[in-house]
Amino acid sequence: MTVSATTRIRESLIGLRMTRAMEVLDHTLQRLEKGEISALEAVDDLLNEEYSSREGRRVGVALTTARLTPVKTLESFDFSFQPSLDRNRIMALAQLEFINRSEVVHFLGPPGTGKSHLATALGVAAVKAGKSVYRATLAELIDALVKAEREGRLAEKIRFYARAALLIVDEIGYLPISSGGANLFFQLVNARYEKGAMILTSNRGFAEWADVFGDPVVATALLDRLLHHAVVVQIEGASYRLRSHADLIPEHVRANAPISPPPPPKKRGRPAKTRSNDE
Repeated sequence: MTVSATTRIRESLIGLRMTRAMEVLDHTLQRLEKGEISALEAVDDLLNEEYSSREGRRVGVALTTARLTPVKTLESFDFSFQPSLDRNRIMALAQLEFINRSEVVHFLGPPGTGKSHLATALGVAAVKAGKSVYRATLAELIDALVKAEREGRLAEKIRFYARAALLIVDEIGYLPISSGGANLFFQLVNARYEKGAMILTSNRGFAEWADVFGDPVVATALLDRLLHHAVVVQIEGASYRLRSHADLIPEHVRANAPISPPPPPKKRGRPAKTRSNDE
């Protein structure tokens, strides 16, 4: 290969801003001159190095923008510590078809059982697959919506949260929600209904959502939409974070709170009359 050709390649890489390809160019040319690789393989190596570098930067920026740091992965999740979890079911969710179907995934269970880890890991998988993701706690979402409403930007803020292909709402039930905040969250859920996927994590069962949101009417309306196209994953077990100190936790604190499905709807109308023994 002539010097002029090498110079032109360098200039082209600089012009195309292919910085990683520039970094490995000399090494690739040396391998080519030694006959270790063919010309086609040399081009393939340069392009692969550049693509991998750019993809790594894209994922890194996307993870930060999505608020998915520190990064959690399914590979780092200890399924052996939570035998109640069906590993195959979780790995099926990692195929991300639920995002294409605009479904809602619920992770329910006591604190420390891996709900947030799994939610974040699925979000990371979605980012790597090129999908837009955003994660926030319920308290953070409502605070942002309340501020936007006060500033006259509520519609704009709801559009922002509705834009992501996957919205992760963490820690439902950990902090009390005002009725006004519950209404704002309902508006967001309604905007995403059948249009965008969600992952929700909660330490409270659906039957307790009236208490969580401070309004049984709003809670019912939320569940109506969030359970229509839903996958519910219930995790039962001890806290992973406290596994090394379980003997220091009082027994009544270690006991897992039941996470139950919503009760059947009450029948409308007057109750049926009962016959007395005298009749």
